[in-house]
Amino acid sequence: MPYAPFVPLRVLSSYSMLEGALDPKAIAKLAKERGYPAISICDRNGLYGAVMFAGACKGEGVQPIIGTLLGVAREGSDGKLVDYLPLLAKDEAGYDNLCHLVSAAHLDRPLELEPHVQMSELEGHSDGLIALTGSGEGALTRLLAEGQNDAARVLVERLEHLFPNRLYIELARHGDPVCERAEEPLLDMAYARNLPLVATNPSNFAEPHMHKAHDAMLCIANSTYIENEDRPRTNQEAYVKSAHMMRDLFIDLPEAIANTLVIAKRCAYAPPYRDPILPSLAGDLEGEAKMLAEQSKAGLEARLEPYEDLTQEDRKAYFDRLDYEIGIIVNMGFPGYFLIVADFIQWAKDQGIPVGPGRGSGAGSIVAWALTITDLDPIQLGLLFERFLNPERVSMPDFDIDFCETRRGEVIRYVQEKYGADHVAQIITFGKMKARAVLRDCGRILQMSYGQVDRLCKMVPNHPTDPWTLPRALNGAADFKKEYTNDNEVKRLVDLALQLEGLPRNSSTHAAGVVIGDRPLAQLVPLYRDPRSDMPVTQYDMKNVESSGLVKFDFLGLKTLSVLRKAVDLLAERGIEIDLGALPLDDTGVYD
Repeated sequence: MPYAPFVPLRVLSSYSMLEGALDPKAIAKLAKERGYPAISICDRNGLYGAVMFAGACKGEGVQPIIGTLLGVAREGSDGKLVDYLPLLAKDEAGYDNLCHLVSAAHLDRPLELEPHVQMSELEGHSDGLIALTGSGEGALTRLLAEGQNDAARVLVERLEHLFPNRLYIELARHGDPVCERAEEPLLDMAYARNLPLVATNPSNFAEPHMHKAHDAMLCIANSTYIENEDRPRTNQEAYVKSAHMMRDLFIDLPEAIANTLVIAKRCAYAPPYRDPILPSLAGDLEGEAKMLAEQSKAGLEARLEPYEDLTQEDRKAYFDRLDYEIGIIVNMGFPGYFLIVADFIQWAKDQGIPVGPGRGSGAGSIVAWALTITDLDPIQLGLLFERFLNPERVSMPDFDIDFCETRRGEVIRYVQEKYGADHVAQIITFGKMKARAVLRDCGRILQMSYGQVDRLCKMVPNHPTDPWTLPRALNGAADFKKEYTNDNEVKRLVDLALQLEGLPRNSSTHAAGVVIGDRPLAQLVPLYRDPRSDMPVTQYDMKNVESSGLVKFDFLGLKTLSVLRKAVDLLAERGIEIDLGALPLDDTGVYD
């Protein structure tokens, strides 16, 4: 199939939340339909969708280009004036530097300022990166548009030093007055300094008809109304233009179009798939295997001590099962995981922090029982280890661990102190614009009455286990369909909502998931800062963080454990001592 002689280098995905309206998978699909040989994702200060995007491109037979639109503080502005520098990863070093820079943009700045880095942060972190000058959001274009030619010259010299033979003068012809004023001096500068030109059309949505929906998205983002005159508005030209449209737009500068292909050829890299990476408590796999065996056998001896009527045959059954499990754990390469989990659980118990007795398939492991990860004897209870770990279905072990809700934070702090604050992070989750929520958002910006919108929302079935989408509601909810057909105002609302449904609206943190690395996590994944927490958060969600080599540990906060501890403490004040772990599980009086 012949390919289109143009590559879009400045596509903002839906993970530039409430700014981009293109799902990463939709970007890959669009590239295939249009015949682009490659396409770039270039989100603002983020790589949130990069792994998903790269996987989708691979599936469509399109080359992914991983980039970001990095906020860079203007010199002398104390971070209050931020310009944007598009950076594209050329190779592994470039991807590693992207992870470092977007992490620094979020973590190393005052919370009240938008994410950015200082220009000095690029020193030592520019290898493997191709830089574009940023069209209307870039410092070079803005300075030239303002007539600050000397400052522009100083800046371009700095960029040439940072990105030798990897700096492109970016031109966009999409109606932005800043770009229009700066184009002639940009061309003069490019020819005078022998810098290559590249044509872009910074894109926030796929097709021209998406303009109104994207404009509505900006209203949602800025808490304003569509009818307001004085509000941020969508550039109608900010869609992904076809190759022939771009060629016609730059008919006088064919090299600017050709250079999009040159850049694509230089950027042959995607986020890597990595095997699990964990810190080691014993140096290497051999040391971990030895430590696991020693601790498990000593732990099992302690567990069996209270069993007064245990025969030699019974003891052998326990130790045979232990040896069998240790063999599987070591052969699958997971002794380090067990040791890390056992370490923080034992610490929590030593501090008097209530820990759950074990839930899920992990309770079937006698190694976990011996290491006090769980408090349930799997042989006595007839639980199977193979449900937890099975060499025929290789997957990471995953203990769901319950901690007292009020003291869970102490355990996470212990882990941060033991492995290093920059080695531990929470996992991001994304809140999506679901059917009812997007109807409410769109109803608000259209200034429809709350009562009317609320009534419409309640017509969309909202079963927690089977949430309905708007297309399904139009096909299966008769009252909703009738309102849509008979009322033009409702039709306008639903048509807008249909185009935005399913896109990310906000980010938060996973309720329990924490990752622990053997090195600063910014060397493995990009990081984000949740304003409600002092702990870094991965920019990749749970699925994509694991494909990047990080292992999830679940620190669940359980209110029941807090209540049980309080009950035990109140009884102790009355002189009644209760050991919850020693209570029989088959006390018929309790069940009666």
